[in-house]
Amino acid sequence: MTKSQLFRLSVALGSVFMILLIIVYWDSVGTAHLYLHTSLTKPFSPPVLPISAQNEEKPALSDIDEFLDMFFNLTLTQNGQVNTKTDQPLLQTSSKPISGSLEESMRGYDWSSRDTKGKPDQEKVQAERKRTLRQFCANSSFTFPWKERSFDDIPNRELDHLIVDDRHGIIYCYVPKVACTNWKRVMIVLSESLSDQGIPYHDPLNIPRKQVHNKSTHLTFNKFWQRYGKFSRHLMKIKLKKYTKFLFVRDPFVRLISAFRSKFELENEEFYRSFAVPMLKLYSNHTNVPSSVGEAFSVGMKPSFGDFIQYLLDPLTEKERPFNEHWRQAYRLCHPCQIEYDFVGKLETLDEDAVQLLTLLGVDTLVRFPPSYRNKTASSWEEDWFARIPLYWRQQLYKLYEADFVLFGYPKPENLLQD
Repeated sequence: MTKSQLFRLSVALGSVFMILLIIVYWDSVGTAHLYLHTSLTKPFSPPVLPISAQNEEKPALSDIDEFLDMFFNLTLTQNGQVNTKTDQPLLQTSSKPISGSLEESMRGYDWSSRDTKGKPDQEKVQAERKRTLRQFCANSSFTFPWKERSFDDIPNRELDHLIVDDRHGIIYCYVPKVACTNWKRVMIVLSESLSDQGIPYHDPLNIPRKQVHNKSTHLTFNKFWQRYGKFSRHLMKIKLKKYTKFLFVRDPFVRLISAFRSKFELENEEFYRSFAVPMLKLYSNHTNVPSSVGEAFSVGMKPSFGDFIQYLLDPLTEKERPFNEHWRQAYRLCHPCQIEYDFVGKLETLDEDAVQLLTLLGVDTLVRFPPSYRNKTASSWEEDWFARIPLYWRQQLYKLYEADFVLFGYPKPENLLQD
């Protein structure tokens, strides 16, 4: 054997050895969660996006990103063969939802059919929503906190709303009070991250609400550091480049009303102790506040909507800790100026958006989006809810949530902000 042959052989053996080391590393930190080379799952194949979306430029990756990108694709095959497991066909959904909580039982579901005729062209709607996002993210004259930071500057703890489904190549950023319970259920069905007696759920409405909101149920970006160490950010970037990313938003003021209704007008021990008690003491001047929500409700002691608005506007609130996710601004939860979303849904057009999104994701034959709630908080309620809120408070509240109004194309509520 010549020296050149020996050299080539040593290089080849060295390369094989390095690949084996990498594979051992992946296996030790939980490769099953990446679904890169398990024989039990379907390999991810990116869905075909509309032509307009295909032509959009994607951010460039660094050399290490390119290497991990290559490795990501390489490990989708075993011995040159791609896994060919197929997903289960769509099962018939249950005739009625489970009674998972007082909130769901009280609100109920709307099972009536939806007439989608005469609706605007959905691709044009999506193009406009994404154009609005890009326009204001690039507009230097429109500023808001943390707008200019890069994706790498976002702390891991602020990436806990980005749920990843590696089986279908999907990333969902959930915004509480925007149908997130049912979208989480859909993600559980698709990722098969939860099962009942060893059988993965196929009907979203069969998944108990408590398990839906259990943080251990979902693989989120903020868990990557624990599993993938120093490679975590590189993997996030690769997934952001390859996967289809979506979020759903809602009129910011209506979302606040909905949050207040569900967390402070219903008996919720956690929210009572953490938020209602301080509100009652600080803004309603109550000195003897009951220690439990049951006792408080029995004597009619609840924070008012005005107390809630004062709490949001109080500078001391965020000095103590960030806003709770139920009233934290959507841009702070989903970072739309750092992450380029492929689909921006709205609660106001939930039915048609859900149909369009599941088709875009290529999973419309696997799962249906559950029926929407019957008595959602309506936009028409805004004037009634804000009638007793002083004008100056309303104006300050708008400033606090202005970025959500502008970025997601919601009109400024002039009727609430003027005498």
